[in-house]
Amino acid sequence: MIRDFPQDERPRERLINDGPESLANHELLAILLRTGSKEESVLQLSNRMLTHFEGLRMLKDATIEELTSMKGIGQTKAVQIMAALELGRRIGRLQHEDRYVIRSPEDGANYVMDEMRFLSQEHFVCLYLNTKNQVLHKQTIFIGSLNASIVHPREVFKEAFRRSAASIICVHNHPSGDPSPSREDIEVTKRLTECGKIIGIEILDHLIIGENNYVSLKEKGYV
Repeated sequence: MIRDFPQDERPRERLINDGPESLANHELLAILLRTGSKEESVLQLSNRMLTHFEGLRMLKDATIEELTSMKGIGQTKAVQIMAALELGRRIGRLQHEDRYVIRSPEDGANYVMDEMRFLSQEHFVCLYLNTKNQVLHKQTIFIGSLNASIVHPREVFKEAFRRSAASIICVHNHPSGDPSPSREDIEVTKRLTECGKIIGIEILDHLIIGENNYVSLKEKGYV
């Protein structure tokens, strides 16, 4: 049991004395869970949970049902975990909400990387910018395999008109983790770029997000 640990080895006391960055993932999770059961300590329970979900990557998307299916995790504990994960997501987005400025392909990739690199389906997203290249709005246009006939310019530019956007950066992810552009990616890019020139709203770039890496189709010469 946690009470059997020396005072300076308990997660809560270690966080107070050494700061949260000194704790391992299972120790931080143990603080959220607060208690274990008669059969196992809270540290054992948190370790078992991380093993079950293969670490934080899958835990962050766990549902209430998946959490409560584990022995020792009731609805209260599951709700506490989901609330903490959602707070983490919102804190991660705070830096972007104050008119994030995109000056380079890397800036654009950084804006969406944490959110898009783990998606299990392709998401086609547009970033709508003002004349200072500040992000006015982010919109998911389509979910599914990219195809020139499906990603219709009308849907892309409709939101630009609503937001009075000066330009657009298109982004989509490759769930495989490999951001190399496909023929369809290039066709969609060329089609949207041509439409943008006619309408007067420039497509600045099309970014493909992989596993913590990206490709800029502007840098490749397709925009």
